[in-house]
Amino acid sequence: MMNRDIEAAWALFDRSDLLFGQHEIEAAMDRLSGEIGSRLADAFPVVLCVMGGAVVFAGQLLPRLGFPLELDYLHATRYRDATQGSGIEWRALPCKEITGRTVLLLDDILDEGHTLAAAKERLLEMGAGKVEIAVLAEKDLGHRKPVQADYVGLTLPNRYVFGMGMDAYGLWRNLPGIYALKEEA
Repeated sequence: MMNRDIEAAWALFDRSDLLFGQHEIEAAMDRLSGEIGSRLADAFPVVLCVMGGAVVFAGQLLPRLGFPLELDYLHATRYRDATQGSGIEWRALPCKEITGRTVLLLDDILDEGHTLAAAKERLLEMGAGKVEIAVLAEKDLGHRKPVQADYVGLTLPNRYVFGMGMDAYGLWRNLPGIYALKEEA
């Protein structure tokens, strides 16, 4: 069974196109860290990583933020290794006190926006003074979303993407680039 799983993972990879490579992602990280630093350097924010997708993004962005901050996480999901989202499932809320604080919410992608909108609303209900959102990538869907990111690294086409923390059927979060499944002809 394991060989079949490995073969399926490689077959999925072989049916993909590279959208953004490591150099483009690093340039986006440098730009994002500058934008965030110019606005939040004096805010002593609580930075929240949305698990598990944003862990790669957070791991590369945080060392670039040259100011004091506190780090925590939250875990909310709609996808559960599927390609279509459903209702929000809260797996973990932050442990840090956020009442009256500036919160920087980090996520891998702003797709439809339902998870990030729910997370922002929940954090404000918990007493956050302000919630700003930074995403590695935003998918261009051609319509308005329920939440807007304050900081966006890269803009992606409306295709199924993976890599840099984003997964395809639970696979390939570890890729150092962003890939998209090839469109069926």
